[in-house]
Amino acid sequence: MFPPVSRADGGGYPRGARVVEPLAEADDPDARDDGVGDGGSTMTVRARGIALAVALGGIGLGAVVAPAAVAAPGQSAPGDWAAADSAPIRPGVVTDTEGGGSCTSNFVFTSGDRTFIGQAAHCAGTGDATETDGCDSGTGGIGTPVTIRAADGSDRTGRLAYSSWVTMQENGESDPDVCAYNDFALVEIAAEDVADVNPSIPFFGGPTGIDRDGVAPGELVYSYGNSPLRLGISALSPKVGINATEEGAGMSHEVYTLTPGVPGDSGSAFVDGSGSAIGVLSTLNLAPLPVSNGVIDLATALDYAGTYGDVGDVELATGTEPFDPSPTGVPAETLAVPTLPAG
Repeated sequence: MFPPVSRADGGGYPRGARVVEPLAEADDPDARDDGVGDGGSTMTVRARGIALAVALGGIGLGAVVAPAAVAAPGQSAPGDWAAADSAPIRPGVVTDTEGGGSCTSNFVFTSGDRTFIGQAAHCAGTGDATETDGCDSGTGGIGTPVTIRAADGSDRTGRLAYSSWVTMQENGESDPDVCAYNDFALVEIAAEDVADVNPSIPFFGGPTGIDRDGVAPGELVYSYGNSPLRLGISALSPKVGINATEEGAGMSHEVYTLTPGVPGDSGSAFVDGSGSAIGVLSTLNLAPLPVSNGVIDLATALDYAGTYGDVGDVELATGTEPFDPSPTGVPAETLAVPTLPAG
C-alpha cells in the first residue's frame, strides 16, 4: 500500500480521483484529511497543501528522445513587467485561498486591463474529503479572497475571478471527462500590485505561448513546484519529466518526473520543450501509473473559460526571459529524466 499522505493547510483532496483509503490526518489541529473516492482502476491524490514525503519506488534515470524542433518562441517585452529577477509576484508563488488551501501558482494571464495568476480550481475546495468531482464538489465562490505569498515576503490580496468548478456547477456540466479533468482557476491581482508582476517561470524562463497540438508520449516536459515540503530550497523546485499517456480525450496528461509533484505543488505550471504552456498540475497518481502526476490541459481549460466564464478574452502572458531547458544554477541531477516503469 502506498504510504499515507497528510497535510496541514485546511483543505485539498483528490480531484477526479479514486483512492482506496483515507489519507492520514496531519498533526496540525486545523488539518483536514485528504479523501477517498469511489473504487476504480485509477488511484490518485490531489497535490495540494502540505504532505509527507512520497516514496519513488522503481522510478530510475534514463535517456529519452528530445522533442522535435519547433518555431522560435514568443517573448514579452521586459518593459511591460517588473524585473524578472526581483518581481514579487510571478509564476510559482504560493496562493492561499480562504476556506481552501495553499497551492503553487502557474502562469500569468491578462484580459483587457485585468491581470490574473492561475491556480488549480480545487485549491478553493471547501467540501468533504470524499468530494472528488468538480461538477458537484464544495468550492469557494467567485470573489473569495486569495492571499498571494509574494516572493519578497509580503502578502498580497487577490480575489477568485474564475473557477472551472464554480462555472461547471452553474452551467450544469455533465460530461464526466470535463467534470473530472477541468481543474483551473484565475486569481485577479489587485490593480495596485500589477506593477510588481513578471510572467516568467523561475529558472526556466518562458512561457513562450500555449501548446495546442497535444503532448506526445515520451515528450519532455518542464515544471516548477513550490510546495512547503521543499523547505524553501529553490533548487528543488525545477523539474524535468516525460509525458506517459493521455486521459479524458486529451484533457489530462499523465507525467513522470524524478520527484513527483507533491501536495503544495498543486496548480504549478508545466511547459513543453519549446517553453509552450501545456498544463497545470492537478493530481498525484498512485495507480495504474504509480507516482505520476495528472496535468490538466491548459488550452482546453482556457477554451472552457472563454466559452462559459465571465472573464472576457483571457490571454497567457509570455515570459520576458527566454526559455532554457537547462538553466544555470540547477544541479544536473535535479533535471534528470525518469524512466517510465515497465508495463
